[in-house]
Amino acid sequence: MAEAAQNPIYSTIIWFGLLIVLMYFLMIRPQQKEQKARAEMIRGLKPGDKVVTAGGLVGVVTKVEDMSLKVRVAERVEVDVVKTGIARTLKD
Repeated sequence: MAEAAQNPIYSTIIWFGLLIVLMYFLMIRPQQKEQKARAEMIRGLKPGDKVVTAGGLVGVVTKVEDMSLKVRVAERVEVDVVKTGIARTLKD
């Protein structure tokens, strides 16, 4: 009889473990992959790349520095943008 009473406890632990595994594959793992892809995109920026900033400015990278970029947004207008402020790159 004692063995029958412990059975629900094991099934509860198994379901809880399955829930954690499911959350990992549905939430955590995709977010980690996205972060890696974004970090790779930021590391790969070079002069001539067309980018969109987090604020919505579209421009062309003219100079890459340690923590920032110079982005040309208009004729003879360059702005300094922190690398993490780049939302995405655009294809030409």
